[in-house]
Amino acid sequence: MPFRLHFGDADLLRCRFAVSPLWETQEAVRTLGRPDRHGYHPHWLRRIRRAARELDLAPLWLLMPSRGHTPDFLGPPPIGPAATFEEEIAAVRAADPAAAREDLALSLADTAGALESARGRALLADPERAVQELADLMEAAWHVLVEPEWPRLRALLEADVAFHSRRLAEVGLGALLPELDRRLSWDGRTLTVDWHGEHGRELGGQGLVLMPSVFCWPDVISGFEPPWQPTLVYPARGLAGLWAEPDAQSASARALVRLLGRGRAAVLTALTDPATTTGLAHRLGLAPSSVSAHLAVLRDAGLLTSRRYGHQVLYERTPLGMALASGD
Repeated sequence: MPFRLHFGDADLLRCRFAVSPLWETQEAVRTLGRPDRHGYHPHWLRRIRRAARELDLAPLWLLMPSRGHTPDFLGPPPIGPAATFEEEIAAVRAADPAAAREDLALSLADTAGALESARGRALLADPERAVQELADLMEAAWHVLVEPEWPRLRALLEADVAFHSRRLAEVGLGALLPELDRRLSWDGRTLTVDWHGEHGRELGGQGLVLMPSVFCWPDVISGFEPPWQPTLVYPARGLAGLWAEPDAQSASARALVRLLGRGRAAVLTALTDPATTTGLAHRLGLAPSSVSAHLAVLRDAGLLTSRRYGHQVLYERTPLGMALASGD
């Protein structure tokens, strides 16, 4: 039972990429409640386990059926290509209570017994209060689960956007869409998502938001109804290496340290995907000023290139840098 998103001529010109800290927060909460997602995030789970025990996530989990509807107002399509969490949570708090009640009812109906439960009845009895309490809980989850790791997560997501933006320029939208995930297919006018559920939508000139996500794995997510922007969420590239630390014990790694010095070798090795100075500093536990200095030297030596993406500067290896980092 696939999802089908039907494009018109105007939609082909209005597709864009976006990154959403609010969405990652929602999916981080979902990941905590879904053991089938834990395999890709063991390091993250160990880091946040103690702090997560202080959160009562049951009200959010009640609205996250394993298969079915999650309220769109809690994790709406991003309001811009790089909105902050504060901007996005403000939009959640501004949700219309009547529309939110319908959204909540749809979600509760997809979990057996949820509509009749005391918590479910309370959510529907006072949707205005429910919106604010759920927003408060999402904000608490952001601070505990996602914000401490956001520089690393954002670097991976922005690297995915940079990569697929280049692919869009190289091969066009029709070829790019099936590359995002094996469950996507394109016939020239319709994007078919081979995933759970049944959904069809005419994009109506709004185009499509393409949004990589760290925590959505293994799902591909769509199905947003009007008035929400048509959106497709897909697993970001490079997820397998997100939490991995560089192997400083291999012979090639030791040789690279002797050649470049420990700090520059660590920076070059960590650039498995394009990243920002802040993202690398967070990952390596180094001061941003030190990482910036190492990046400048590596770039001047022809091992890295840099380019601007929005307000960020992304660094990535040149072919020479790739060969040195891999020990080739």
